[in-house]
Amino acid sequence: MTKMLHLILLVALCALSAQALNNGLARTPPMGWMTWERFRCNINCAQDPDNCISENLMKVMADHLVSDGYKDVGYEYVNVDDCWPAKERDAQGRLQGDPERFPSGIKALADYIHSKGLRFGIYEDYGTKTCGGYPGSLGHLQTDAQTFADWGVDMLKLDGCYSNVTMMKKGYPQMSNYLNATGRPILFSCSWPDYERGAKIPINYTMVAEYCNIWRNYIDIQDSWDYVLKIIDYYAENQDVLSNVSAPGSFNDPDMLILGDFALSLYQAKAQFAMWAVMAAPLLMSNDLRTIDPRYRDILQNKQVIKVNQDPLGIMGKRILQLANGIEIWLRPLVSQSYAMVILSRNDRQPIRFNTSLQAMGLYRSDGYDLTELWEGTPLGRFKPYDLLPLSVNPNSAEIIRLTP
Repeated sequence: MTKMLHLILLVALCALSAQALNNGLARTPPMGWMTWERFRCNINCAQDPDNCISENLMKVMADHLVSDGYKDVGYEYVNVDDCWPAKERDAQGRLQGDPERFPSGIKALADYIHSKGLRFGIYEDYGTKTCGGYPGSLGHLQTDAQTFADWGVDMLKLDGCYSNVTMMKKGYPQMSNYLNATGRPILFSCSWPDYERGAKIPINYTMVAEYCNIWRNYIDIQDSWDYVLKIIDYYAENQDVLSNVSAPGSFNDPDMLILGDFALSLYQAKAQFAMWAVMAAPLLMSNDLRTIDPRYRDILQNKQVIKVNQDPLGIMGKRILQLANGIEIWLRPLVSQSYAMVILSRNDRQPIRFNTSLQAMGLYRSDGYDLTELWEGTPLGRFKPYDLLPLSVNPNSAEIIRLTP
């Protein structure tokens, strides 16, 4: 790629950054852990005390983020999703944690998580109720924003059940402004575009990026390889729109990492992690850190793949080639005129060997690139534009490679 094209990319990036939510947060995609996909709305602490949504579960997961090395590689948010509140607000109209499952109170939980050098995230809903039927924030946006700040919340995910989707263009910016007005930096995660998509309402992504740090565009992920592929397909089909608003401070969120749960093989786990890295996606795990297989932990803690995800340019990668036998090639520009390339295989029968070239990916730098495979950090050599790249990828898996000039 020419120096002029790189200059154009950087100018465009600066323009996008100016549109991003101005709260100083999410300069790279946030990393952490959250309850929903693995633990859902399990409130049965009497019969399942180790797995119910409770202060105990949150503290244990925070402990594991620290003791098992996740914090050291960048995972810092510990987020409770739906089903944490009491069914009623207090006498002053404020939210409160369920008294049996969060007996110490939410502020005490936040203080504990902060004592570990981590950040605390919480969930609410722009509606009369949350998706799980707990008190929503509609009519209480300013009060809830201040309550979260008083508790020491560092991230808010605002869902959209039981709401009027046509009002979200007003309501989400209101909540964003209320959060900023508290004076506490609170990363704002919006479900706004996903609800507008579902209602077939045109999405103003410039506006979304102005008021949200991260946002959901598509369906909730499930513990399923098919759902991982559905989400990847949606991002590929809409990549020109979505990539235009990916920048420091504002990132598309394809939903949680399910590595280490029940459905994904090791190869499929590599594929999800590589794809989330190349798409500049938040890395928010939803798994059981107490029992995770160390092989999945090693994937989640791969420093070179995380470095791709956390690249300071914040550019979302795109699918640039679809080859025979279910192979896709995705490319993401990185700092220092480097790139990350992901080779994704949807073939479920056998490893695929194929030859391609840098010029087939639109890379014409005359002196070529040094290629490094990132799972093991293996140098592959220097390749010029018309050299064939003899590459191989396992079934339902992905290789991720850094290209350095």
